[in-house]
Amino acid sequence: MVQEKENIVRIAVDAMGGDFAPEYPVLGAIEAAQEHKGLEVILVGPEKEINDVIAKQNVQLSNLKVVNADEWVTMDDSPADVFKAKPNSSLNVALKMQREKQADALVSAGNTGAVLSHSTLRLGRIQGIGRATIGAELPSIKGSTLVFDVGATVDCRPDHLVEYAIMGSIFSKYIYKKDNPKVGLLSIGEERSKGNELSLAAIEMLEKAPINFVGNVEGGDILRGTVDVVICDGYVGNILLKMAESVLDLFKFKLREYSEKGFFQKIWIGMMYGTLKRILKKFDYQEQGGTPLLGVNGISIIGHGKSTPYAIKKMIFRAEEVSRLEINNKIEKVLKENKLINK
Repeated sequence: MVQEKENIVRIAVDAMGGDFAPEYPVLGAIEAAQEHKGLEVILVGPEKEINDVIAKQNVQLSNLKVVNADEWVTMDDSPADVFKAKPNSSLNVALKMQREKQADALVSAGNTGAVLSHSTLRLGRIQGIGRATIGAELPSIKGSTLVFDVGATVDCRPDHLVEYAIMGSIFSKYIYKKDNPKVGLLSIGEERSKGNELSLAAIEMLEKAPINFVGNVEGGDILRGTVDVVICDGYVGNILLKMAESVLDLFKFKLREYSEKGFFQKIWIGMMYGTLKRILKKFDYQEQGGTPLLGVNGISIIGHGKSTPYAIKKMIFRAEEVSRLEINNKIEKVLKENKLINK
């Protein structure tokens, strides 16, 4: 049984992160605070705007706090420049709170590149990790498959793929309760000799890594659930993720198109609505609790820019889970035990 922390977990929410900020992040934070008294949810952003949204909900929650930050990162801001240009941004202030032990985790549906760069600069990296990685859960025949990396590093080295594999394996084991999770390297064929220079160099290192590495896998293996964790560089992974996210929209369009063909088609769709809704739910990013940024010396959960209050709530719960299960400590332990250091 996993040993959990018994203290209150404090989650700093970037109230200005996302397309519908501050309303959706604030509403999601309220829902999380109402449902889970073991949390302290800290909304970081312009105090007046946040309090205006809270006031409309007519709630008073002792575990919901507001910390003022008079700047924020937009989707158009350059991740490379905004860290210095906006030192008092809601993102920067929230991460500073985590670094100073005033918060245990960050949740943001804002600029992904900025969350990555700010988290790395503010929190640093876990000793032994050269590159942080963003992971995503994709549905499969057997439940789900985790993919690392989906956009943190476009051009990476073979040893970075090994780091992703170790961190992804630990995340899968403790968050998704997969015993000895299978790890595969995304390539153009199952044969060991197939792949580009990066994958060919990485496979030898992965075979020696402290993971259950089963070799190369192809794109179709992700949805088949052949392995629990798939490793690839961020360029390929991000394209893969964006295509996967569009599948739900395609399914909805096709169902609507079919129902409009006639009366009986509408009846059939209506009769199947409950079943179809449960199936499509597996493709909905809102259910997944955001994507973890693994490798930083702290906890950052990144959400979709269009995240609804429900999605924000799920992200907060995921951040709490990562904190209570002490995922970073488990990563550090594996790295130390296997004498793995930065290359």
